[in-house]
Amino acid sequence: MSTHRGAAFLDQPYVDPNPLPSSVPHVDELGATSAPLKSASFFIGQHCKDVNEDFMLCKAENRDPAHCLKEGRKVTRCAAEVIGKIRESCLAEFDAHWQCLEKNNQYFQACRKPERALNQCVFTKLNLSKTIPGSPEGQPQIHEKKNPIFTRVQK
Repeated sequence: MSTHRGAAFLDQPYVDPNPLPSSVPHVDELGATSAPLKSASFFIGQHCKDVNEDFMLCKAENRDPAHCLKEGRKVTRCAAEVIGKIRESCLAEFDAHWQCLEKNNQYFQACRKPERALNQCVFTKLNLSKTIPGSPEGQPQIHEKKNPIFTRVQK
């Protein structure tokens, strides 16, 4: 037989039992869910490429998670900077695109129209570019195609 346990409400704020050492600089969390991160992912990848590569090289040389905390904080700081710039310059387009991703199970192909508006805004106002890794050379990127196929299954 199960018993009911009453809810426990703590009056004190949460205190991390294992705080980071003082040698690791503090960085606030991004505070974004997967849809806004995916919407800005290509811009974050392009803007933060050097920082991301440093982090991955650090991870390759030592598997200890504490070894790369500083590099990880730099990656978080860079991503927060990019998302902040996009929100300042292109808030309506950014919101439309990530909300479309949220409603369409994170499928990019279902959200090409809001993506095109977001890309145009980011390209003009922030001078960022968008290159999709692994796309065929000599062919236009998917976001540059005028009439992409909007179906989820191609025949």
